[in-house]
Amino acid sequence: MKDGELVSCDTFVVLGDCTPTGEIIFGKNSDRPCGEIQEVIHVAPRDHAAGSKIKCTYIEVDQVEHTYGVILSKPEWMWGAEMGANEHGVVIGNEAVWNRLNERTNDLVPRLLGMDLLRLGLERGSNALEALEIITGLLETYGQGGQCSNIVADFSYHNSFLIADRKEAWVLETADRYWVAEKIESGVRNISNCMSITNRIDLMHSGLKDRSMSEGWWDGKEEFNWCKVIGETAGDLESPDSRYRCGRKLLEERAENGAFTVGKMMEVLRDEKSGINRPSGQFPTAGSQVSILSKDPDKSVDCHWFTATPHPSRSIFKPFTFSMTETLTDETSSDSTKSKERKHLLWFHQTVASASPDQLKAIEDKYIDLGLQSRARNKVENLFNKAVDEELTLYLA
Repeated sequence: MKDGELVSCDTFVVLGDCTPTGEIIFGKNSDRPCGEIQEVIHVAPRDHAAGSKIKCTYIEVDQVEHTYGVILSKPEWMWGAEMGANEHGVVIGNEAVWNRLNERTNDLVPRLLGMDLLRLGLERGSNALEALEIITGLLETYGQGGQCSNIVADFSYHNSFLIADRKEAWVLETADRYWVAEKIESGVRNISNCMSITNRIDLMHSGLKDRSMSEGWWDGKEEFNWCKVIGETAGDLESPDSRYRCGRKLLEERAENGAFTVGKMMEVLRDEKSGINRPSGQFPTAGSQVSILSKDPDKSVDCHWFTATPHPSRSIFKPFTFSMTETLTDETSSDSTKSKERKHLLWFHQTVASASPDQLKAIEDKYIDLGLQSRARNKVENLFNKAVDEELTLYLA
């Protein structure tokens, strides 16, 4: 990789004090190597035999007795996911980050990918803090590492995560097996491909301060500043701190007077000037997610919109709730017999079709409204499937 060639993801959360309904809104763009396919799949809740193992992308870890139902947007070749949600209203997005503990040979040793940790957190965590504790426990036990692309050679990184539930959010940043976490209870927050936690640290690895003092990174007297101590770098990515600042500004502008909505999160994810939306290049935006998390799940359910296609400016956000009936369509799965060279059916047709922005907007507006309306009902038809079918009809016309 050459400096400046690669650009990666951005994840956002807006807390309830900034939204008209008092609900948390989450969003992420997943930027991945050009040519990589991203699929959207649903994995049902399952019970597992005591003492069993689960094979992640590269290694096996101990399985738990029960895993929750999840919807995932994931590179088709790996077990883990770039983003997703579970049936308990937990959502997670991850970012690539670099720091003084990155060492390419060690980082490429097969362990858990950040995307594996994300999926494990969703499958096992009933709230944001529990998901964080699961991720950090697995990180300390198994470590992170391995080839992060099946296209770009020798591509590896450490990870940060934005984890949210119906009440709060957490930013988790890691360096090898070390980590710190910041709790977010109001306002807006985003993460990009740079460390963002400084001295506001609510939780941390128990051995981090001792290691920092023994290595001479911290004198034990000054206030502990994670970014300063861990020696953040940008790896091979261009201006991640600029995208981070632009992302925060976009959130703050739209959150004024408590006016932030699902539609405004989609606007942020489509912003090209900031570099948050990458319609082309070696690291284009491969998939996007927007979620609204219910304040009271007894009265309304969470709703999650996924594109399942690249370039959000040319995509339709399609709604999913865990109360929807019917199995999720296989037209967004690369394992389907309908896929072509691992390109799932929707991806294949979206990337070669030509649809007008007005046509795409009309379908999306319809399914934003239908998704929001469906939140009040216990069981509804699968709007994600209907939206995929309508989108495919448009491309095949």
